[in-house]
Amino acid sequence: DLTQTFASGDRVLNLLEEKPVVSEIKKKNDFDYQELNVKDLSFGYNSDKLVLDDISMYAKKGEIIGIVGESGCGKSTLMKLLLRFWKKNSGNIYYNDLDIEDINTNSLLRNVTMVSQSTYLFDDTIKENLKIAKLNATDEEIIEACKKASIHEFISKLPDGYDTKVGSLGDNLSAGEKQRIGLARAFLRDAELILLDEPTSNVDSINEGIILKSLALQKKKKSIILVSHRETTMAIADRVYKIDKGHISLK
Repeated sequence: DLTQTFASGDRVLNLLEEKPVVSEIKKKNDFDYQELNVKDLSFGYNSDKLVLDDISMYAKKGEIIGIVGESGCGKSTLMKLLLRFWKKNSGNIYYNDLDIEDINTNSLLRNVTMVSQSTYLFDDTIKENLKIAKLNATDEEIIEACKKASIHEFISKLPDGYDTKVGSLGDNLSAGEKQRIGLARAFLRDAELILLDEPTSNVDSINEGIILKSLALQKKKKSIILVSHRETTMAIADRVYKIDKGHISLK
């Protein structure tokens, strides 16, 4: 037992000594999202190999932008760069007229939200997991967000409804149910730019249709960037970009 405790302690100390890839930006600029403009963006996890090379694209309020490409082509990496999870090698990511490196981190996260392919859920109730997106959300706001994500009906039929425990890592829910809860979080957050990475990959065609209809209604006052391999998902996009071997082009 003592040997295992020492080994666990070593892992904790090593984790505490790690430095983040990016640091929080403070005392620079806040903004209210109107448009995104990516110019000549390049990035690689290793200095000798670029994942994205000379990427240029744009998005404005009132648009749904689609991004397609084969698995591993860099679609998810681009989404993470738009939230500054990684630092770009070169090029610019402009929000309005401000480069992402000149924007306060809190302001960036207030304006931009992302739904990734895997939704992390804490061992708590469905309601508390949803309120991560908006701590002071009312029950009415939570229900409305879940209706948009096509998950309200499922939750309502559970014995404890929104007070149902999801279990460790959401083990009591299916992959599709967790994915729709992640999407409901994004609707509840109500950010001006929503990044969706394969948001309907684990749902059936009926629920996909409901979700896409909600997204189409949301675009009137927001920007939505939608990554998907499904042609049916891309049908709602105003403009579709294709990433191939690290390069991007209009489809």
